[in-house]
Amino acid sequence: MSPLKKDIVFMILKFLGEGKLKETVHMLEQECGFYFNMEHFEDLVQAGQWDEVERYLSGFTKVDDNQYSMKIFLEVRKQKYLEALESNDRTKAAEIFVKDLKVFYTYSEEIFKEVTMLLDPEKYSKNKQLSKCRHTKLARNIMFMELKKLIEANPLLNDKLNFPSFSSNRLEALVNQSLNWQHYLCKDPQPDPDIETLFTDHSCASSANGARPPPASNEPFFAPPSNSAAFRPSATHSPFQPVVSQPASAMAGWMANANPPLTQDAPVVHLPHFGQPSSFTSFLSNPRLHIPDAVHLMKRIHIGQPDEVSLSDATHQHTIFPKDGIPQIVIWTFNQGSDAMSLDFHPIHTRILLVGTNVGDITIWEVGSRERIAHKTFRVRDIDSCSLAFKTVLAKDASVTVKRCMWCPDGSILGVAFSKHLVQTYTFDLNRELHQMLEIDAHVGSVNDIAFSRPNNSLSIVTCGDDKTIKVWDTKTGQKQYIFEGHQAPVYSVCPHYKESIQFIFSTAIDGKIKVWIYDCLESKIDFDPPGHWCTRMQYSTDGTRLFSCGTSKDGETLLMEWNEGEGSIKRIYSGLRKNPSEVVQFDTTKNHFLVAGDDFAIKFWDLDNANILHSIVADGGLPLQASPKVKFNREGTLLAVTTNNCRIKILANADGQRIVMMNEGSRGPSQHISTNVKVDFKPPKF
Repeated sequence: MSPLKKDIVFMILKFLGEGKLKETVHMLEQECGFYFNMEHFEDLVQAGQWDEVERYLSGFTKVDDNQYSMKIFLEVRKQKYLEALESNDRTKAAEIFVKDLKVFYTYSEEIFKEVTMLLDPEKYSKNKQLSKCRHTKLARNIMFMELKKLIEANPLLNDKLNFPSFSSNRLEALVNQSLNWQHYLCKDPQPDPDIETLFTDHSCASSANGARPPPASNEPFFAPPSNSAAFRPSATHSPFQPVVSQPASAMAGWMANANPPLTQDAPVVHLPHFGQPSSFTSFLSNPRLHIPDAVHLMKRIHIGQPDEVSLSDATHQHTIFPKDGIPQIVIWTFNQGSDAMSLDFHPIHTRILLVGTNVGDITIWEVGSRERIAHKTFRVRDIDSCSLAFKTVLAKDASVTVKRCMWCPDGSILGVAFSKHLVQTYTFDLNRELHQMLEIDAHVGSVNDIAFSRPNNSLSIVTCGDDKTIKVWDTKTGQKQYIFEGHQAPVYSVCPHYKESIQFIFSTAIDGKIKVWIYDCLESKIDFDPPGHWCTRMQYSTDGTRLFSCGTSKDGETLLMEWNEGEGSIKRIYSGLRKNPSEVVQFDTTKNHFLVAGDDFAIKFWDLDNANILHSIVADGGLPLQASPKVKFNREGTLLAVTTNNCRIKILANADGQRIVMMNEGSRGPSQHISTNVKVDFKPPKF
């Protein structure tokens, strides 16, 4: 077909889409084979309409066209087969096997044997690799991501994924031009022609005197209807014809390279638009991706238009927690001896504080008794077992910084990530004993973050680093269990989490890319760009039900926000952060009450359900002038640790925290004293 005829087909597709004739649009897409509508294909897959999926594919490619096409059809039919097995419909499964899967024997004998084996119910129930197929929507979502990659790589399809850009109502405009030209060529053109059909050329009837009136005006004969809403593009085609006068659709999902929409509680913030809107896949609590409760696909999102966000916290009633609950009274200031880089309170004994420093030291403090109860300087335990790369780096520069230190969930183990290659773990008990367990040469370059997870019901360490990888280690043996590769820049942070039986990991890189990894799937199944392509840290609330993030761009723009798990959208953007911090702003939450961040020489607090600052304090001064102070709540939210100038750390408390400290102070005997090498500035709490 000639290029001009192909253009006509595209204009017809758009005309039909503007008229909301969705089914007709998809039939024409399939029959002409010019445009593969990925969003429509995604809908079919997520709905499990396998016959429609194959019918739509058949308009563009056949099973035996190439290896990509064969793999696409194989994945579709295999999923159809597995769902039949899961529904215990062995007859249907056998029919699919004979009719649809035998053709793939020559393509992959191994896969063919696997699906044959699964006809045995006992073997199927024991097959751990396919356990996720029992979460139908999770399996469909994962499969679609694989299909999308195959379609984009398929030479028969990859040039049919983009709809050409042209103005709306283009077809009507061409018709108007043609009618105006026909009218101009009339031997006796009338001033107000009555055009009743397009099936034949227009011709005005001759006038009585044969006079030729002036040429027709430029007003269109074939004007669009006055109710323009009737001809707005259908939702199916919004990627190539956005409608900015209507609110964005809020169907849930987190998916590759897309922009999260703002939902009801966010303040009006005009974010820049980042490329063509696609899908942004949530896998947090909507049933589409069962990572946690499931994943749904959010489609056709447009952000940045003022009329798409109509928000005000004042329009919603939230439980506002009083400022009295905020730890804001300075009860103790102590000298760490070097700059604190990371803070973490013990998850069980909430007066015990772990500190990692810029010289590689780790220290454990008992805030109640105001004592340093354990201390370790950085030392390589077994240099011979370390890599040559690490030895070379250490020989050139022996300085090492703690990048992150944190307790495991039960507080029995603490992990430390260092700026050069290493991760170390220690056991700790209340007898003030700190014993090193593991020393792992984990990453080439800096180990930028560390966390704990339970992918197989056993405690594991999750790390990320400058070598662009995420790795998972056994806490007992130090053996590497998983490695996730796919980032194109150093990985800045990791945030493992789980919902129901599904374990997953958020990872963020310094180029702004965010990826989501599922254990046993070594490729990132979900990845996207946060607003502004910012270096971002993500963190769940203490109870694991709410997700927050804070990102800072190269230009110093900071965005602190809460995500809507059910929709994969930005639920709330917290206002009040200055524009040009020198580093990523550190933040923390406590229970479902407060959020805190160190910024602009102050400690700022928000009610989690309100975007506006609740309170701001300077903590008696001394906060860092150049860097953002590190902040960390204890589990109960009664104490807050804050870094200050001159290597000091301040402990702030609310009324409950003050009582706990005072009770501990009164229980100390005369023999108990503060370590002589620790400088303490203690202020009596005020009730």
